Amino acid sequence: MDEKARADCPRTDLACERMRADTETAGVEYREEEGEGCRISRLTVTSDEGAEAIGKPKGTYVTMSFPPLWEIDDGALLGLSRTLSALIGEFCRAAVSAVSSVLVVGLGNRYLTSDAIGPESVREMIATRHIKAEDPALFSRYADVEISLLAPGVLAQTGIEAQCLVAGASEAVSPDLVIAIDALAARSVSRLATTVQLSDTGIRPGSGIGNARRALDRETLGVPVIAIGIPTVVDSTTLVLDAFQRAGLSDGEIPEPLREVLSEGATFFVSPRQSDVLTEKAARLISDAVNLTFSAGLFGEK
Repeated sequence: MDEKARADCPRTDLACERMRADTETAGVEYREEEGEGCRISRLTVTSDEGAEAIGKPKGTYVTMSFPPLWEIDDGALLGLSRTLSALIGEFCRAAVSAVSSVLVVGLGNRYLTSDAIGPESVREMIATRHIKAEDPALFSRYADVEISLLAPGVLAQTGIEAQCLVAGASEAVSPDLVIAIDALAARSVSRLATTVQLSDTGIRPGSGIGNARRALDRETLGVPVIAIGIPTVVDSTTLVLDAFQRAGLSDGEIPEPLREVLSEGATFFVSPRQSDVLTEKAARLISDAVNLTFSAGLFGEK
């Protein structure tokens, strides 16, 4: 992509931000519905033409939209977790005929607040694979599925690609599917801490901040990969472009000196001042949803 194209293409990991509900794109199906305390959008990319049009691989993308997480009380957060759990169940049933073992991967750097949702989510989940091996009766009482958890860290911490560590763990535990959790980048600040995206196309760690590592998907791991992400940052260049567009200016009306500055590639990432609360509540939302999906007794019936 040339420099001008970079400045004209806002960076986002969210499929719903790459198209509008009032437009039609060949090879893309889009609809919205109301959920408990949230709005759910469903976007399905069915052709190569559609994939090229929105810049996302063929597959299904479901987005939950809700008030900012730092404004949501514990009761409402649990309601959102139940909705997210139901959506995870839908993706699981669509991916495989039966689920007996799941590997949950928390991607990101636990020491960087805006990147810690993945590791913090798995820290709050319940691993059950070892229980089945050591006490089958206890396992059958509280769980339906073997859950293995992994927080592989980032390349700068380990010197090893996260994909390599996940592939090794996947080979060892032979899951029916992998659930990968990561922080995302959004186009609009209004999406930060107000959105969860699920997809069946896998994930490329670090892609939201322009530092994409090896992909985690069916091709690289040999099993379906369900990606769950919450946007925590906005690229500064994207933030400026989005502000101009919200003000009603077209790409051609952006001043050329500003376009040149944006195309130079110097950028940083903006996150909310409530990032610590965002990460804490996002991790609770996702961990409770996963626990609800795969545990029979500890968090109520599915």
